[in-house]
Amino acid sequence: MALYVQKFGGTSVGSVERIQAVARKVQSYHQQGHQVVVVVSAMSGETNRLLDLAKAIHEEPTGRELDMLVSTGEQVTIALLAMALSQLGVHATSYTGPQAGIVTDSSHTKARIRDIKTQSLRADLDAGRVVVVAGFQGADEHGNITTLGRGGSDTTAVALAAALKADECQIYTDVDGVYTTDPRVCQKAKRLEQITFEEMLEMASLGSKVLQIRSVEFAGKYQVPLRVLSSFSEGAGTLIVADDEESTPMEEPVISGIAFTANEAKLTVLGAADIPGVAAKILGPIGDANIEIDMIVQNVSPDGQATDFSFTVARGDYKRAQETLNQVVAEMGSGKVVGDTNIAKVSLVGVGMRSHAGVASLMFKTLANEGINIRMVSTSEIKISVVIDEKFLELAVRALHTAFGLDKEDED
Repeated sequence: MALYVQKFGGTSVGSVERIQAVARKVQSYHQQGHQVVVVVSAMSGETNRLLDLAKAIHEEPTGRELDMLVSTGEQVTIALLAMALSQLGVHATSYTGPQAGIVTDSSHTKARIRDIKTQSLRADLDAGRVVVVAGFQGADEHGNITTLGRGGSDTTAVALAAALKADECQIYTDVDGVYTTDPRVCQKAKRLEQITFEEMLEMASLGSKVLQIRSVEFAGKYQVPLRVLSSFSEGAGTLIVADDEESTPMEEPVISGIAFTANEAKLTVLGAADIPGVAAKILGPIGDANIEIDMIVQNVSPDGQATDFSFTVARGDYKRAQETLNQVVAEMGSGKVVGDTNIAKVSLVGVGMRSHAGVASLMFKTLANEGINIRMVSTSEIKISVVIDEKFLELAVRALHTAFGLDKEDED
């Protein structure tokens, strides 16, 4: 007998029929003698509907009342799923986040989990019941309902799995696992049987939308085996594990996947005075404006008198960042701001990079052979990212996928 925490997102519970399908899937695990905790999101579109209602009433409602409102979406789903399980003859108990013992801080709309009191959940599991928990929510020490923000239901599932010492946390989505890259861009993309927490964190941060970064961080911290599965088809999915001797194959592939995003913009300060502290003068106000910076490149002129300073931001922050930089340049009395919103970032990810040389050179050679110019480069121990013109994004992904052997058929 194993203990599984299973999470189903909004699409998976988007209608009565889909809720009933989830109930049948949960029933199959329960009939095998396993203990099951199910974490669910609100039905697809419900949270947006609730937010629209709030905006129709008040332009800027307080975080407390927003949390009170949007948390009701998951409450509907847990009750319906518990009813569906009961209809199948499976004893089930539904819990809101606070009822499940999820204690958070008081940061409304973006709360963090502080503790989970599992006594009630364990009692139900020991009595042979399926436990159905509302994702995305908890309560602070004062009893105020809070929500966990983006990716909150995934985080709830992983946190419960950690607290209950579950054998596995299963995240059911509309895809059947983690792929070497987006199959919509590269038809030869393959589903990965296994990937490390490190690799998944990089993939998520670099554009892969299969899992939220926060839930992967949580799983890695507490060593919770995490599996990505499809709600709509059978299959083994992708297992996300720690990078250790027991879980890592003897011959680790150099590259596990290719992540990419077109949601990038580049800003450059041309001809800024090359003096100590110039980087801080440029980036300080950007940070003060709460704009996240991704890649940074600084070039010094041959005479050492001026520097060109470039960095990338999310495309949605481009205008604010540009306005901030214009003010900075005016105050410094030197430099000129130029920008580009037609760029994309492509990244190679793989723990195999640690023990293989030549990854960067093969990447650069592959892109050069396709006539693709590299605008910026950033590296880490298990990642290489490049900024290129957005029009070459799909070509670059497909070429790199082939160059690194990711579209080879598995050999028997």
